[in-house]
Amino acid sequence: MKSMHQNRKSGKFSKIGVAVVILTGMVFWSFSACTSDAGATSKPKSERTVIEDGKYMVMVGGCNDCHTIGFAETGGNVPESEWLTGSPVGFRGPWGTTFPANLRLTVAKMTEDQWVEMCQTRQAMPPMPWPSLNKMDESDIRAIYQFIKSLEVKGDVAPAYVQPDQEPQFPYFEFVPKHLERLGASEHK
Repeated sequence: MKSMHQNRKSGKFSKIGVAVVILTGMVFWSFSACTSDAGATSKPKSERTVIEDGKYMVMVGGCNDCHTIGFAETGGNVPESEWLTGSPVGFRGPWGTTFPANLRLTVAKMTEDQWVEMCQTRQAMPPMPWPSLNKMDESDIRAIYQFIKSLEVKGDVAPAYVQPDQEPQFPYFEFVPKHLERLGASEHK
């Protein structure tokens, strides 16, 4: 099987490969689009506490865009008391349907070292940008943990993953590329 890079060189893309590329671009766009100052600290890094640094990383990393209900849709106008409680709105694509975890519940069940290990090694399904998180600096991962740990444990567990051939019982965003023929590739698999 050719890699995405090899397929690109030959002018051939797989539908899943294109979907992942488009989805990754959309996720990173949402991260960069979420530059609202709501809740972000204006202190220089050297003057922030670990918890403030974690809050800053959550904001600039776009964590709330998926893990906080209504955050992206309201331009970040969601009280901090509701941040990172997960969402029953899923993301459906060729991989199936995944749901943003309640990070407060996740952190409550883990030690800081377990959190670091997960963030540095986990490889799971989109739209979570796991490859980017895997490369995050350990001190930033620890700061995020400390910020989340400082929040009250609340909310529900996110719905379970749904296989690609099954219809989710919850609402979802659909990540399926349209008009792949516009790429000019001679073959789409």
